[in-house]
Amino acid sequence: MNDSPTKRLVLAGLFLALGLLLPFLTLQVPSIGKMLLPMHIPVLLAGFVLGGPYGLIVGQVLPPLRSLIFGLPPLFPGAAAMSFELAAYGLFTGILYRLLPKKNWGLYLALAFAMVLGRAVWGAASLLFFDLLGNTFTWKLFIAGAFLEAYPGIILQFILIPPLLALLKKAGFMETN
Repeated sequence: MNDSPTKRLVLAGLFLALGLLLPFLTLQVPSIGKMLLPMHIPVLLAGFVLGGPYGLIVGQVLPPLRSLIFGLPPLFPGAAAMSFELAAYGLFTGILYRLLPKKNWGLYLALAFAMVLGRAVWGAASLLFFDLLGNTFTWKLFIAGAFLEAYPGIILQFILIPPLLALLKKAGFMETN
């Protein structure tokens, strides 16, 4: 990819816009819309395409911005915890993708580790924020929020992201080596 700061900034804005808009598509089916994790996909793509620092910024800004503009997710503790989670996704996909071989298994490994690390960060942030509110954040809430309620989105990410990255590589938006 051409390493132009302007191009990176424009792409970061595009991923941010996608993160703001995708929930409108998935939340049309409320029973499963939230489970598809629509804000996660553009952040993960930003990390892969733009690298860790840009992915971190897109992930950190997206949940509170969407909360302030559209009222969802609720700013605290929801969007606050999500901003740490999504920042971790963006950062770790960018770092791991650059460290691992550019083979398919390297992409899947970077995606899997970023998802696990992001969920751990979300759990730590939720623990802190729930404590500030005087509530208890249990292991049951962590497992339910991070995995059980999120499994459709996790599956969707493993299905969608690799072919989207292949298209972005073919279009010249990513490194091909």
